[in-house]
Amino acid sequence: MRNTMFHWLTLLAAACLASSAVYAGFADPMHSPAITNPRAAHEPVMAVAQAGQRLVAVGPRGVILVSDDDAAHWRQVNVPVSADLVAVTFKSSTLGWAVGHDGEVLHTADGGNTWTRQLDGEQAAKLMTDYYAQQRGDSPDLKASREEAQRFVADQGGRPFLDVWFDDERSGWVIGSFNIIFHTEDGGKNWVPWFDRVDNPDALNLHAMRRINGTLYIVGEQGLLLKLDPDRQRFVAMSSPSKGSLFGLAAAGNAMVVYGLLGNAYRSTDGGATWSKITLPTGASILASAELPNGRLLLATQAGELLESTDQGATFHTLGASQPGGVFAMALRDDTAVLAGAAGLTRVTLAKSQ
Repeated sequence: MRNTMFHWLTLLAAACLASSAVYAGFADPMHSPAITNPRAAHEPVMAVAQAGQRLVAVGPRGVILVSDDDAAHWRQVNVPVSADLVAVTFKSSTLGWAVGHDGEVLHTADGGNTWTRQLDGEQAAKLMTDYYAQQRGDSPDLKASREEAQRFVADQGGRPFLDVWFDDERSGWVIGSFNIIFHTEDGGKNWVPWFDRVDNPDALNLHAMRRINGTLYIVGEQGLLLKLDPDRQRFVAMSSPSKGSLFGLAAAGNAMVVYGLLGNAYRSTDGGATWSKITLPTGASILASAELPNGRLLLATQAGELLESTDQGATFHTLGASQPGGVFAMALRDDTAVLAGAAGLTRVTLAKSQ
């Protein structure tokens, strides 16, 4: 039996309940635009990213907010869907992508002012079905891919993408529940399923991906840890330091840190060949990270704590007061951390490095 989406679905259920008073009735989120919410910046927000000098944040019910004054004020923009959005990334001041529930992939070419849909769950399920129907052979990977494509169709495309990563303005990835993964080489105009190119036989959920020191990694459910083998064009399994779900990964100088459930975090200085457990001053799940200059690293927890390392992730200490309800994502603006969480969008001033 497959595990549920403990991390994201728990957070999003709470977020949607907190926002439900703003909306009346039900409309299909795949086919209904986001409704303007004057309090959107003060209600749950799931992710935030930099787009040049601008900040862009995304959240439940298709909310996308932009700020041009270092998060002092936020403006909601029009979005063609009202599905919950959980991740956003930019590769320039203009080109960005956001993903979320119902297999939504949104794209902007003007810094977040306007958004268009590049993919949704219904389209992704059909694309996956058609693609694997055309592949010759009956290898275990292809057989599993065809079976999963049928389940995707049976779910009516209602699966979440949980993260998005672009190496440049053309080559990118979206990942999500039950090993769902798509790759594009033209900025999202066309997507190719990679379900059969991932060492994930149990179809565990893929939570986050990141390129660190030239290598592209994925972390996921039950300690899943993968890296892209560029020669084989396949994500291969790595020895994981954890059996608990991993929610993210970060660079800290020459080190790599993975983190996740119940305050567990691990550090590697050899590209993931070996790991050491980091002793943290918390038992709360770690949901977000942000990298500062000189090997400094911030982690944020479901309890709203901010943890800082000044020694490339070897040790951490707690910073200041906690943020109510938890922090889901962070972005850095000079000496300020912009936090996206259950309480909306807030700013925290950081001490400058010595």
